[in-house]
Amino acid sequence: MPRNITPPRVKKSAPDDLTVIPGIGKSLAKDLRLLGFEHVAGLKDADPMEMYRRLCEITGARQDPCVLYVFRCAVYFASEPAHDPELLKWWNWKGKIYRTERAEL
Repeated sequence: MPRNITPPRVKKSAPDDLTVIPGIGKSLAKDLRLLGFEHVAGLKDADPMEMYRRLCEITGARQDPCVLYVFRCAVYFASEPAHDPELLKWWNWKGKIYRTERAEL
């Protein structure tokens, strides 16, 4: 490797750090902690829609629906031992479920 090239950054997180979840950065990790989730395991079998509603209530603002999609992805990540790579992309979590919940957003 040439001397002047910086190696790519690798996301270094503890295995239970919320930012190991695909789509969760510092900001959404902070939101999850605001909701009482300190570790990945705490998200197992959580209700993403309820999480979304609570975040809207706590912050006093309607959150972007993409936050709901990320919450769905996060709950899937925490709940399933094996992951379908396509379901680790938060944008794949919108669809039929979203349409039935749309009136509530």
